[in-house]
Amino acid sequence: MRLLTIGSAVIAAAAIFVGLYVYGVFEGWHGRPRGPGEITANAVPAETIEDRIARINAAAGALGQPDDTEILFGDLHVHSTYSTDAFVWALPLLRGEGANPVADACDFARFCSALDFWASTDHAEALTPARWSQIIDTVQQCAARSDADGIPDVIPFVGFEWTQVGALPDDHYGHKNVVFRSLDRDAIAARPIAAAGVTVRALRDNAQAMLPPEIAFLDLSNRQNYYDFGRFVQDVRDVPLCDESVESGALPRDCYEIAATPGELVTRLESQGLDPLIIPHGSAWGFYTPPGTTWNKQLNPAQRPDAFRLIEIFSGHGNSEEYRPWRPALGGIDDLVCPEPSGNYLPSCWRAGEIIRERCESEGLPEEICDERALIARENAVHVGLAGHLTVLGETPEDWQDSGQCRDCFLPAFNHIPTTSVQAGLAATHFDDEGGEFRFRWGFIGSSDTHTARPGIGYKPFERHYMTDAGGAVSQNIAERFLPPDSEAPADSRRITRDELIQAAGFQITELERQASFFTGGGLVAAHVSERSRDGLWSALENRQVYATSGLRQLLWFDLIDEDGRALAGMGDTAERGESPLFRVRAAGSLRQNPGCPDYSVRGLSPDRLQQLCRGECYNPGNERFRITRIEVIRIRPQITANEPLDDLIEDVWQTLPCDDFGEGCEVTFSDPDYAAAGRDTIYYVRAIQEPSGQVNGNPLRCRYDENGRCIEANPCFGDYRTDMSDDCIAEVEHRAWSSPIYLTHLPQAADDPEATE
Repeated sequence: MRLLTIGSAVIAAAAIFVGLYVYGVFEGWHGRPRGPGEITANAVPAETIEDRIARINAAAGALGQPDDTEILFGDLHVHSTYSTDAFVWALPLLRGEGANPVADACDFARFCSALDFWASTDHAEALTPARWSQIIDTVQQCAARSDADGIPDVIPFVGFEWTQVGALPDDHYGHKNVVFRSLDRDAIAARPIAAAGVTVRALRDNAQAMLPPEIAFLDLSNRQNYYDFGRFVQDVRDVPLCDESVESGALPRDCYEIAATPGELVTRLESQGLDPLIIPHGSAWGFYTPPGTTWNKQLNPAQRPDAFRLIEIFSGHGNSEEYRPWRPALGGIDDLVCPEPSGNYLPSCWRAGEIIRERCESEGLPEEICDERALIARENAVHVGLAGHLTVLGETPEDWQDSGQCRDCFLPAFNHIPTTSVQAGLAATHFDDEGGEFRFRWGFIGSSDTHTARPGIGYKPFERHYMTDAGGAVSQNIAERFLPPDSEAPADSRRITRDELIQAAGFQITELERQASFFTGGGLVAAHVSERSRDGLWSALENRQVYATSGLRQLLWFDLIDEDGRALAGMGDTAERGESPLFRVRAAGSLRQNPGCPDYSVRGLSPDRLQQLCRGECYNPGNERFRITRIEVIRIRPQITANEPLDDLIEDVWQTLPCDDFGEGCEVTFSDPDYAAAGRDTIYYVRAIQEPSGQVNGNPLRCRYDENGRCIEANPCFGDYRTDMSDDCIAEVEHRAWSSPIYLTHLPQAADDPEATE
């Protein structure tokens, strides 16, 4: 008996020890604070920068483009492991590298991707006062290291991401990057401003849902990484919340500031005397955007639509450009209906019904019962929006085929939402009670949205697990710790209440497994600058003299011209005009890449650093350019009445112009003979389409289609153990560049002033 008592005591003590140990992991007892890393390289040689400039100027000259501006390429959306999701994805059990500190971004931008500028934009929700200070210090050091005999090899910026997610369409505003012009501390926000709601609650109240408590025991050799995550979370919780009743400019630096809406975010920044760039991104991403969301509420003057001069049209998480007439759900939030499939779209809620029908039929049940179960399954799935897959127990990613996806979009965002696409935003108008009209006037940028501190990672299609955000569990056992499998696959679906959904863990809701197959290296922003300087670059960004690319470095110019070819307005400008406009486009393809890294990269980084950071491949251009095959023109006529359907206003593609490119690009012109008679404001932008080349995850679901174009078998390119790390899932795509729009305000012809631009 005594031995049993002693044994019970030992077991109890051991249980207490293990319990305290696990509790301590998430209370940060065993963890160490992560630092910002160390910039290891000095400036890129001045002759390298001069050669880069000369190549672009030579291409511009060959097209007859004046040399009064220079094109700089950059990435304004870069995360390090100071972002919560980046930290989690960097864990070894999720095929991560352990750490991707912000200092890596400086070396990568200069020696791997050869960018001209970049911005640090970690999620504000995870930035403590100490981390914010370290980011500023590191970016300042990057700028100091980047002076190549008076020519900056890279121009870095400080920023943060306001990561807002709403559970319902009326509460959802989406993600915004905030980027500051200066590196002086007094010209940067005293604190990052987090978004109220899901993201703050997940980090401050329920971070354990992101990482199973026992995870450190499953990877003992790397256990310090998991301990450090516990410390990372606890450090955020230790920061006291700011007093919401106090204006931002009067708050202390060491509190945790929150803004609930875009309008409040702008107001808080203005309270500090700041006027940063605030850039919406991921607007059409369906993995977090509730179906039924539109731009309408963000055009309300209270939300300050005038403050958003740029929008990220493309990133490594997909393309948010394109509008489509189909919807993932119909009706209001309380009476949602699952729409029937259309030629280019299979709603996920409809597929849920078909999965249940197939199971029902395989059990030999009568047709009428299977029809009824399929109907109920569709209703259950549409009721919970983006989490519809949770209503089908025992489902696999392959079961969903290509449901929820835009079949005819270029590299679309996962579960694309057309009503929050960039085109939908440009077509929308808010009308107030006094007759005022409010519209977005966006310039277009592309970004990587990298979570490995690697700006501009789309320069070559290689190393999917390092040069995209694709990742996942190293084994089935680990995967099941994050996403416990269902024990059965019944022939009927389950009903989930919205309250239950709100309490569910994030990984379950977001279809992370299928989503990973949509991640690419992302895009770039190109800026037409008057000089290679911080001020010159900021002026171009602020005035929308920018264009986006899908990751390569096409050259693009887009102008409103007179009959003599003189430019009257350029991309991003607003012009008043009565007569039919004439436009000119000049474009050249990106330079084909040589293997390996250029000499300056090999000399600038140690062999180990070159391999770890650049993975042995750098931006290394040859002398031959890809050819531009065509120019596509998109015309959008914004709403002039509140209920005017968007379907009739967005013309994509409106005109297609062949590009006779023999290696130096091409020039095309087009006009709009309908403009004067139409008598309404009109927006024009162009896409320069390049000949096909390889792209990681270029064909995300790798479907096998039947004779009717229906996906009958999906083979997703998984980020986890199910797809080998050596498989980069490369498929050919038509890379492209998107000009910022030219916005024409219609005037009666007698009052025409074609040179009036903003």
